[in-house]
Amino acid sequence: MPYSVGIVGLTNAGKSTVFSALTSIKVPCEAYPFCTIDPNRGMVAVPDDRLDQLAKLIKPEKVVPAVIEFVDIAGLVKGAHKGEGLGNQFLAEIRAVDAIAEVVRCFENPKVSHPEGSIDPVRDAETIIFELIQKDLETVNKRLEKAQKMLRVGDKQAQLEAELCQKMKSVLEQLQPLDQMAYSAEELTILAEMKPLTLKKKFYIANLGEEAISQKSPYLARLNEFAEKRGIKVAPFFGKLEAEVHELDKSEQDVFLKEMGIARSGLDEVIRAGKEALDLITFYTVVGGKELRNWLIPRGTKAPQAAGKVHTDFESGFIKAEVVRFEDFVRLGGEQEARKQGAVLLEGKDYLVQDGDIIHFRFKT
Repeated sequence: MPYSVGIVGLTNAGKSTVFSALTSIKVPCEAYPFCTIDPNRGMVAVPDDRLDQLAKLIKPEKVVPAVIEFVDIAGLVKGAHKGEGLGNQFLAEIRAVDAIAEVVRCFENPKVSHPEGSIDPVRDAETIIFELIQKDLETVNKRLEKAQKMLRVGDKQAQLEAELCQKMKSVLEQLQPLDQMAYSAEELTILAEMKPLTLKKKFYIANLGEEAISQKSPYLARLNEFAEKRGIKVAPFFGKLEAEVHELDKSEQDVFLKEMGIARSGLDEVIRAGKEALDLITFYTVVGGKELRNWLIPRGTKAPQAAGKVHTDFESGFIKAEVVRFEDFVRLGGEQEARKQGAVLLEGKDYLVQDGDIIHFRFKT
């Protein structure tokens, strides 16, 4: 399964426009609240310069890029945790994704109303944090009540759950997200089941207007300052412009963006921010010189688990991994010369896969 990123934001922040630009899937983009009711989903190929370089060198019959699934979730309004707007549905959809990409409005447009009547990216970001905190507090209180009941009948696991919930409740009542806490391995097991919203990895997509191309956006500056203090990445994105760009042929898109003064596609910025938020790295496989693929895995993944990403049989039957660094592979002109020069290393089950590794897995059937 690909990693999934939920695109969230206040109503009329431009979420559906951003989604359309990212995925090239046409979705309704009317300027009124709750335009998106059922989540739209789209797979986006991960831009990867190294994959392109390998393809030119190997000349495989097939190149298969890694993908990330983006989910366009209904717009949020203040009071969502109480069920305002489409609040409950919104918050349930967030729980299902791996990371949150919060679209923050950083553009002026009198034709598109703002639910608060003015543009303030920091206020908007704080509103969403507040709503997620309140929903987590509701979840924790329910779990705490259940754990306390189980304690009374002598359930030993309930003690750990009750203590964890008390800690979480204390943090949430101070209006702090749960990612500010440290957790034990046992607690992380419980949290994996609970899926609290403020533990989700997140980043911001600053939805900019065309005026921000020629002059610095004060809205972007404020959001950057706010996000930096919290260790959150910001991806600048000219949503409306890039949605229009995707109407063009692929060969014309980069040319158009450069002519407009945009050095890097917003898609690249968003994917990069998403990978950093999820702390993902990339490794590559080549099958018989015919199929080249890249794969996304969490940093710190061992070789057998990386093999399982390719095929479950590879993990269960893992023997060894033949590994060559991307830089060595390109410098030496391919696998054959890399083997001659001793650049292909044989690694065991404890090997931590590194970003850029090109791997051939040995396994028993």
